[in-house]
Amino acid sequence: MTRQKLMLGNDALAYGLLKNGCEIATAYPGTPSSEILASFVSFKKEYNIPVHAQWAVNEKIAFETAYAACQAGVRSAVAMKQVGLNVAADPLMSAVYSGVKGGFIVISADDPGPHSSQTEQDSRLMAVMAKLPVLDPASPMQAENMVGLAYELSEAFEIPVMIRPTTRVCHTRQNMEMDDIVYERKEAEFEKNPARWAATPKFRLTLHKELEEKLSKIAAWNPTQPTLMSGTAKKSGKAIVVSGVAAASAKDIVKDLDLEIPVYQVLQPFPLHTKFMEELESYEDILVIEETAGVIEMQLADKKKVKGKNSGFVSRAGELFPETIEKLISSFCNLDYQEITPPAIAGRRPTLCAGCPHRASFFAIKKAAPRGIYTSDIGCYTLGINLGAVDTVLCMGASISQASGFTLAYENNKKKPQVIATIGDSTFFHSGIPALIETVVRKTPYVLVILDNRTTAMTGHQPTPASGFDASGDACDSVSIEKIVQGCGVNFCKQANPYKLPELIDLLKQACDYCKDNGPAVVISRYPCLLNMDKKILKEDFQKVVVDESSCDGCGYCVNHFECPALSLNQEETCVSLDDTLCSGCGVCSFVCPKGSLIINHQEG
Repeated sequence: MTRQKLMLGNDALAYGLLKNGCEIATAYPGTPSSEILASFVSFKKEYNIPVHAQWAVNEKIAFETAYAACQAGVRSAVAMKQVGLNVAADPLMSAVYSGVKGGFIVISADDPGPHSSQTEQDSRLMAVMAKLPVLDPASPMQAENMVGLAYELSEAFEIPVMIRPTTRVCHTRQNMEMDDIVYERKEAEFEKNPARWAATPKFRLTLHKELEEKLSKIAAWNPTQPTLMSGTAKKSGKAIVVSGVAAASAKDIVKDLDLEIPVYQVLQPFPLHTKFMEELESYEDILVIEETAGVIEMQLADKKKVKGKNSGFVSRAGELFPETIEKLISSFCNLDYQEITPPAIAGRRPTLCAGCPHRASFFAIKKAAPRGIYTSDIGCYTLGINLGAVDTVLCMGASISQASGFTLAYENNKKKPQVIATIGDSTFFHSGIPALIETVVRKTPYVLVILDNRTTAMTGHQPTPASGFDASGDACDSVSIEKIVQGCGVNFCKQANPYKLPELIDLLKQACDYCKDNGPAVVISRYPCLLNMDKKILKEDFQKVVVDESSCDGCGYCVNHFECPALSLNQEETCVSLDDTLCSGCGVCSFVCPKGSLIINHQEG
């Protein structure tokens, strides 16, 4: 039965996977890709399809798990964001050489802007390096259709295929038709072939030659050839070449401007179709619009006739908004363009939620080591920068390695700052463990604070290995962070409740003293994320806070040094106001206020 549903691009990708027989789907959460596996699970339950969904501990493991399934002949997929592809780069490079038996899709969601990433790198460049064919959807509907196309391409040439949606595709909604899914299980059958699946360097050379032959054939494969979106193909004059979400904007803009210029959408940016490149040679002037790097542009032979990123005509950084694309097309076609400047609206910087346990942890760290160096990591707790308790953020797991680096840098100084690293529970499992082992071996004098809020909060509360349930919500074994830390050789490993602020500050001071002569000290600051908690437990644990206006003089210490959204100075800046609609009642601010003006009201709690 066909029905209509308003779907996110990520929903559409998940539906496309199930519709096209994906048996194994794995992922590590990261915006803008996080909803793909969650939607896969939702659809799997809705249609009662017995397929496997798995949140892996990191992207490398997710890739390797799904890839093994396709080696056994079943269709599989792995999803991640663009920086996660860096983590999976090792198996990616090798898997393209070895190829596949069942269809295998790598979904790498890019984040031009960037909105929630440390880089706005282009996954298509990784695909070029890996010699991996990549498809570039312009809308949720096209993303869903490309899943079937990707599986067809993957199995036709026995090669992994990348689908590369961007933020605006992943998080755009489109009304789509959904049909019933007919599930047909495919029996796994792994054919042993060491020369292919366990190839030594000598055989890798042969696989590389075979890969180059595959790419030549893929560059001539009819189903992925560029399409003429508007206008009429000509033998001369101007042409516009677009890909990804820019194609959707360009189509509308060309129509609104009433232009007859040919606009080609490139479905497969790499390898670019050979015949298409030859056809473009007849045009005198070509505008290439793509996010984020000039992947299409660099494959065109005559760069002099191309206006794009390499010529400076199109910006090399940031998103290509519709108004930006309209300006580019107008300039390319010698049309007047009146730029519209939106009104300036004051924004508010991102901050931790009211009552977030991380805020208490960061405040305690500042109190325990006020002149320390604070290395941190990727997650909600990156916002500790607002509290002055985060000095560095590099990549997943780097907080521990950088803590080691800072201690080495200061080794010959007479005065050595206390180094404190912070890392979330999910990030610790993802990539913190090897770095911790390294610092144990080196007896590095630093404190590691594991901010354990019992979930992967920033990306939508996906489970961690300690959660005790899997991607489908079914019970599974859990792993103890304490036992892992102790197994790595750490002798000082203690847990604290961040809401018991004096106790946490005292424990951190103990850890600082211990690490100077004994190596790493680990403090696990543990309390569940408030957004992921049973509200009944929350009500039992917390008490109402009130402002004692008679003693508050509006000094602003709590507002400036604790930055809880529930606290603000009144209009006259003479007293603090507390917003009851935001306040969770964690009570930590009562410890923070130097005047004792924020009081836990036990009677009203």
